[in-house]
Amino acid sequence: MLQPHIRCSKEDVSTMVIMPGDPKRVDKIATFLEEVREVSYNREFKTITGYYRGVKVTATSTGIGGASAAIAIEEHCAIGAKYIIRVGSCGALQRNINIGDLIIPISAVRDEGASKMYVESTYPASCDLELISIMVKKAKELNYKFHSGIVRSHDSFYIDDCEELSKYWSRKQVLGSDMETATLFTLGNLRGIKVASILNNVVLFEESTKDSINNLVDEGSEEMKGEENEIILALETFYEISKL
Repeated sequence: MLQPHIRCSKEDVSTMVIMPGDPKRVDKIATFLEEVREVSYNREFKTITGYYRGVKVTATSTGIGGASAAIAIEEHCAIGAKYIIRVGSCGALQRNINIGDLIIPISAVRDEGASKMYVESTYPASCDLELISIMVKKAKELNYKFHSGIVRSHDSFYIDDCEELSKYWSRKQVLGSDMETATLFTLGNLRGIKVASILNNVVLFEESTKDSINNLVDEGSEEMKGEENEIILALETFYEISKL
């Protein structure tokens, strides 16, 4: 059945789905695939399907935030998704996390609204153990610098007490902040699919979000290298899963 927002049917997609936020990141993912075709592009949801080392993979952008990500997740679940990996950006909440470092979350603080529409906030947002175990192993093999632990998902960069909140969660040993991981982890567990997230750090702790995000347009920057690394890591994880 054709899904109303992502505009995909079961025959269009793989059971293995990569979900970036930015539609332009879908174009970047396409450069690593063979036999790529654009399936659909509706609103913020751009979808392609192709092959990585012989494994069929789909990528769908989700836009910004948990609400739109939830739509993409639900509609992919409806047409057979079994694995979803988010590849996104984040801001560091610890001083030892550099630009271009990857964060592989184990769990996420549900400081956003989308997941709370599904289940009370005491329900944990956690990744799939099988996926993250493979992902961490591949990150080590690829010699990527990464950190693994808790992240925080939220709904806005521009709230008045953003700086105070960042310091608060930093003291709680949270590694970084994004906007979608908690929604993905919560829905993954509720819907019975395997989910994981890879985040490319683009903002140093206590530095300007606006200035740092603007650097994402600079080819060759550490931010762009981190983006490439997270895409390769997601694809290699799916390749390893396909062999099981």
